[in-house]
Amino acid sequence: MSVVHPIVTVTGSSGAGTSFVKRAVEKIFARENLNAAIIEGDSFHKFDRMTMRQKVAESKANGGRVLTHFSEHANEFVKLEELFSQYRETGTGKRRYYIHSDEEAAELNARLGTNLKPGEFTPWEDLPAGTDILFYEGLHGMVKRMDHGPKEGMYDVSKYVDLGIGVCPVVNIEWMQKIYRDTSERPYTVEQVRDTILERMEDYIEYVVPQFHRTHINFHRVPLVDTSDPFSTLADEAALVPEPKNSLMVTHVRLKDVDLKSIAAKIPGAWLQTPETLVYNSEHMILAMDLLMSPIIHNLVEKKRKALAQA
Repeated sequence: MSVVHPIVTVTGSSGAGTSFVKRAVEKIFARENLNAAIIEGDSFHKFDRMTMRQKVAESKANGGRVLTHFSEHANEFVKLEELFSQYRETGTGKRRYYIHSDEEAAELNARLGTNLKPGEFTPWEDLPAGTDILFYEGLHGMVKRMDHGPKEGMYDVSKYVDLGIGVCPVVNIEWMQKIYRDTSERPYTVEQVRDTILERMEDYIEYVVPQFHRTHINFHRVPLVDTSDPFSTLADEAALVPEPKNSLMVTHVRLKDVDLKSIAAKIPGAWLQTPETLVYNSEHMILAMDLLMSPIIHNLVEKKRKALAQA
């Protein structure tokens, strides 16, 4: 891994809660006074919104596997690997943005002098000069495929990552969080979200799930209340995500220099289920993330500063 140009990723499925973890990591960056190059995972999708809809319709009409945003066929994984490789070596690279809303479009159009609409990509542009760290949040921060296909189709994003964070709640909670978001913030019904989840299942298993044995830390939320029917359409039950206090956070750590025992002592009610697995009530997740990740990020920065001082 690069000492001078470290890379941190937060990876999880749609509805897993990666945005929540992203905000926590960004607060640590701010406390460390770090200038981060932010990479949004959906900016490496292959198609804009209208083209993706056409491609999905074509895949359904052909009677084969439905094209989804989880798949390598809908993403630029080779370009993502190239960015990580270039940043690790030089601290440079190119990024773009996928525009989600009218508000984002107005902001980006004003800065870039463009006339783009939601669902479109901004042009590729250079990363800001002199950043301290690259930070990716999205579906594919630890993605890898080296076992088949032509050489130019192989990729391994994970080998460049200094700290990979997985967000992978029990799948019922993940589905409930997605249903809540897509029905409250976007114009979808529970039935439509359910159909999307089903269409993505093969790609979820093939591309998303394997990343979690490459991450360094996994946050795995487990319910303590009944979530047996996450697709309920009953008015009083639909899309009710369990409150943090009604779930446990199972946090698995693969870094040998992290003292989980001392961290557990600082979190109310926490315990070690195994030497590598910390368990605590989910209402203490922010505290746990801070205790776990702050020293790791601080050490990455210290190594960077020492390397620059010796150069």
